[in-house]
Amino acid sequence: MRRMALNAGLLSVVFVLLAAVSPVAAKTSGGLGAAADYAVLAGTALTCTDSNVAGPVGVDFTTAVTSTRCKMQVQYAPGAYDNFIAQYDVIAGNLTPCTVLTGTLDGQFLGPGTYCFDATATLTGTLTLTGSGPWTFEIGTLGTGALTATNFTVVGGNPCNAYWWVRQDVTLTTSAFQGTILGGGDITLKGTSLAGRAWATGAVTMTGSNVFGCNAAGTVARQHCNQGVGNGPEGCDPGNSNQGDKARSNDELGGTSGDPGRQGGNGKS
Repeated sequence: MRRMALNAGLLSVVFVLLAAVSPVAAKTSGGLGAAADYAVLAGTALTCTDSNVAGPVGVDFTTAVTSTRCKMQVQYAPGAYDNFIAQYDVIAGNLTPCTVLTGTLDGQFLGPGTYCFDATATLTGTLTLTGSGPWTFEIGTLGTGALTATNFTVVGGNPCNAYWWVRQDVTLTTSAFQGTILGGGDITLKGTSLAGRAWATGAVTMTGSNVFGCNAAGTVARQHCNQGVGNGPEGCDPGNSNQGDKARSNDELGGTSGDPGRQGGNGKS
């Protein structure tokens, strides 16, 4: 259930910042408040399976958390969640003007600006963001609308300067997505890599996915790990990269596949 108690002072300040420009343009000026540092914010529930999150994961005291083979740092962050809700509502009150989009966005090149889908957006293929941003994508501007992406890739631009406001649920499947998602329902990530943030008024479910969050400075987080063959997706250092070169990789030094990692690298067993 969405938290509707908003800080009136914060909302009025953010509204003034956004009034003269597209909603996303002012977000890099601190409008996100404490939420800015969180890679994931979940409202009703957080379910994580075989996934990794680089950056804090924020939940409320009433949020149900289930984690199976996940690497993530969960924190109680009701204040950050409130900041997200305030920003969601600010955008909801400023959905126009915008450039109306249709279709899957495959093959399109979009520069900075505010773009919208009147209802549901069903995306696939490759979208290229040009320039340095900001970009705002609004889904469901006429009252209803979900975001569904399958085998969809977003390239170019700065992931921390792209924002996707969605009226209802978000489902990303086998996709490489960029930007901060402000979801008005549940967010589901399946076999997906997200460079940005996943914030949901409802539940967040991640399965076989990686989320690389943005911090308040607008930098994408990265994980430090020691990945070997069979360690699963960690989004940091592929198991077959530069074996034996300590200057370029922290992976096991060569050798053959073992359990765990590699065996016999550099004459060692």
